[in-house]
Amino acid sequence: MAHLTFILGGCRSGKSGFALKTAHETAAARRVFIATSVPFDEEMQDRVKRHRAERGTGWTTVEAPLTLPEAIDEHARQDRVILADCLTLWVSNLLLELQDPVKVEDRIPHLVNAVRSAPGSIILVSNEVGCGVVPDNRLARRFRDLAGSANQAIAAAAERVVWVVAGIPVHVK
Repeated sequence: MAHLTFILGGCRSGKSGFALKTAHETAAARRVFIATSVPFDEEMQDRVKRHRAERGTGWTTVEAPLTLPEAIDEHARQDRVILADCLTLWVSNLLLELQDPVKVEDRIPHLVNAVRSAPGSIILVSNEVGCGVVPDNRLARRFRDLAGSANQAIAAAAERVVWVVAGIPVHVK
């Protein structure tokens, strides 16, 4: 398996399931799931419960809605696989917290450095948000642009990039 596998796709494309399958196929002794979601509402809380059930036992879960690079630095080991889901929620969380796209953009190289220098296998999941229409409001456009920048930076650093479409993995790199 590649040191860094980047899996992206649209919403409900099957990317998280494919990422989980990929993680289970590694020979890693330990599995760490880094969650970036903040389940504010009941529907998101249900999604988190479903994802936990899908992972099953044998996973250590780390919640890092704002500190994804730091969580990777702290938990990456040669005998571990880290599955971080997802990059776009991390970008969204940072944008809402920092209220400054430049400060969010400044965090992206920290993530690239973390995944490049991490021992062991890293699987990073993200949404491809650039295939739709141009958003009608400034915040949504800022988010789309930042997510696109983050996706490009991680894809450039990754040894393996997989785009999941309708549950079908398409190997891009």
